[in-house]
Amino acid sequence: MTLSFAPASDPSLPLHVLEQSDFESWLTDQPDHIRAWVAADGFSGALGQTLLVPGTDGNPQFVMAGYGSAAKRVRKRFPLAAAAESLPKGTYHIASGVPADVLEAECLGWLMTGYAFDRYAAQSPANATLIAPEGVDARRIEIMANAEALTRDLVNTPASDMGPVQLQHAVEALAREHGADISVITGDALLEQNFPMIHAVGRAAEQAPRLIEMNWGDQGPKLTLVGKGVCFDTGGLNLKPGASMGLMKKDMGGAANVLGLARMIMALDLKVQLRVLIPAVENAVAGNAFRPGDILTARNGLTVEINNTDAEGRLVLADALALAHEGAPNLLISMATLTGAARVALGADLAPFYTDDDKAADVLARAGRAAADPVWRMPFHDPYEAMIEPGIANLDNAPSGGFAGSITAALFLRRFAAESRYMHFDIYSWQRSKEPGRSKGGLGQGPRALLGALPEILGL
Repeated sequence: MTLSFAPASDPSLPLHVLEQSDFESWLTDQPDHIRAWVAADGFSGALGQTLLVPGTDGNPQFVMAGYGSAAKRVRKRFPLAAAAESLPKGTYHIASGVPADVLEAECLGWLMTGYAFDRYAAQSPANATLIAPEGVDARRIEIMANAEALTRDLVNTPASDMGPVQLQHAVEALAREHGADISVITGDALLEQNFPMIHAVGRAAEQAPRLIEMNWGDQGPKLTLVGKGVCFDTGGLNLKPGASMGLMKKDMGGAANVLGLARMIMALDLKVQLRVLIPAVENAVAGNAFRPGDILTARNGLTVEINNTDAEGRLVLADALALAHEGAPNLLISMATLTGAARVALGADLAPFYTDDDKAADVLARAGRAAADPVWRMPFHDPYEAMIEPGIANLDNAPSGGFAGSITAALFLRRFAAESRYMHFDIYSWQRSKEPGRSKGGLGQGPRALLGALPEILGL
């Protein structure tokens, strides 16, 4: 599926987007036959309402789309998509009513109404197409929409068809699309090349653990992205209850989001030296599974006491972050569906991120608002460092007590990023119920905000 605007040459109907508070004054200026038609329908400008208005000859003349009130719109990521999803099949162009400062985001939301995950059953996405308005970067919007579709597809695919092998194939396909280089370290070769924690987490699974690396670009600052690729998480020997396993196909959401961001960076030809690292594993149960009480030695030499095998994501990320740091990146970013504590703190809709860089945090927050991809800064709170130091080893992978779970996980990861300029995202990557432009299921969180922020953060 390719999400795209309609050609500008296509015949199209004008779409007038009407703020609810302005609707009556707008209607007063219309001819009698339009006022009568609107009155008969009961259109009021409420968010998501649409009305096809005929001309005096009976042919369609234009379409009205309700834009609701400002108070209603702030509750929706893509307000115009609510109308787009209810329009009849056809091609439209925006004639009036969408503020310039949200036009790009609303166009992105419109394109996303065409997304459907139809690998296993036919779906019915919205089929109203839009001609790109003047003044927007149509190509950039299409690239963002299709990168989001990639992320959603990867997260939505069940572990039966998205294990470490299939995740590797997805990275290989993306590399071919953009002329990137790829390498993979698999199975016992992880031990030979000093990735012991990736190996420990994934060694009990049928599909061997692996570290997937993709490199692209030879100009500009070094940008390294690390994505958690736990394709299914049983919890290991600290076995999750059945209800808690229901969404664990999405535990590779960090990898899916990193690949969505990488796709945008490469398609837009940003002048960066891009490196993508994905530790891809399944956290399974078998006789050779790693155990509570084990002490593992990470790539960088730090020892880690395993107090919960369900805190496995930070282990595989740790080895990958240590490798990333060795490459001296100008910016290192990790993305992971890492902790339930982040959901307790911020819910499902906000993407928490951590950084010690105040300026970059401000830039990222602004970019997230502009891209309808909201993010929220959480603290690397140094006094909590003692909570991840068990005494018997350098680090504890699951401090007891349950307090500050997202923060302690981020502090754990920072030990492996070392002195690198570092950002970490603790995302959910799932839409729990359908919203305009956001189908139920896999979801991108953070990539569009990062895309908008990278030029200023890296001086591109």
